[in-house]
Amino acid sequence: MKMQWRYFLLAVGFFTRLPVPALTDFQEVELNHAARYFPLVGLLIGLIAAIVWWLTSLIFPPVVAVLFSMAATIYLTGAFHEDGLADSADGLGGGLDKARKLEIMQDSRLGSYGAIALVGMLLFKFQALTALPAAVLPFGLIAGHSLSRLAAVSVMATMPYVRSAGKSKPLATTLTRNDLWCASAFGLWSWLGFAGLLWLNHSGFAALQFLLVTELPVLLVWWWWRNLLLRNLQGYTGDTLGAMQQLTELAFYLGLLAWSRLL
Repeated sequence: MKMQWRYFLLAVGFFTRLPVPALTDFQEVELNHAARYFPLVGLLIGLIAAIVWWLTSLIFPPVVAVLFSMAATIYLTGAFHEDGLADSADGLGGGLDKARKLEIMQDSRLGSYGAIALVGMLLFKFQALTALPAAVLPFGLIAGHSLSRLAAVSVMATMPYVRSAGKSKPLATTLTRNDLWCASAFGLWSWLGFAGLLWLNHSGFAALQFLLVTELPVLLVWWWWRNLLLRNLQGYTGDTLGAMQQLTELAFYLGLLAWSRLL
């Protein structure tokens, strides 16, 4: 249990700006074991986002509360995943071959493809979240941040790492089966929990409808992005994991929005 707590703190410290105790004798390989807690870190970020939204909605209009919530998640993560999305868009959009794509992705400058992808993502998220019913939005934030990080972990588990150097290299190894099972449990907990509440309070059909409508967009986006990476890079990088998180988070919000309109 002591080692698992250490791995969780490593995941929190690596992916957020939340203060964690200093960990002595740190080894990079430990971050590979910490991968099982990435969705749990996402759940924590989503919970903080939901709390920020609720508190600010007591004072400001709903649209302003959503902006506060989005700003809180960007600050908490240091725009870690948004940066990956922008770099991925620049590399895949501007490079003619694999080597050039990887070279562009390592460039810290923001190009036109990255700027368009980043602005578009933020606008889509804002519109989707503001359109969600207030009773559903906090759950959406929690589940969206958790599920999207599970999507990134599943890429790590099923694809090779293609960069020999970079900020995410310590994470770029094959996950064990136990790591993947733990990550799946944390990533699916809030999503399946809400479906269970629907089953108890409404019907099994309502729960099934929720599961299908919210998960289908996530699976489609995950499949599309993974195949795009296989065709262009024959694997993944840390930047493309960040892009996967952003894309599947938005896909979940859109699915949740579609489901809420079927009620």
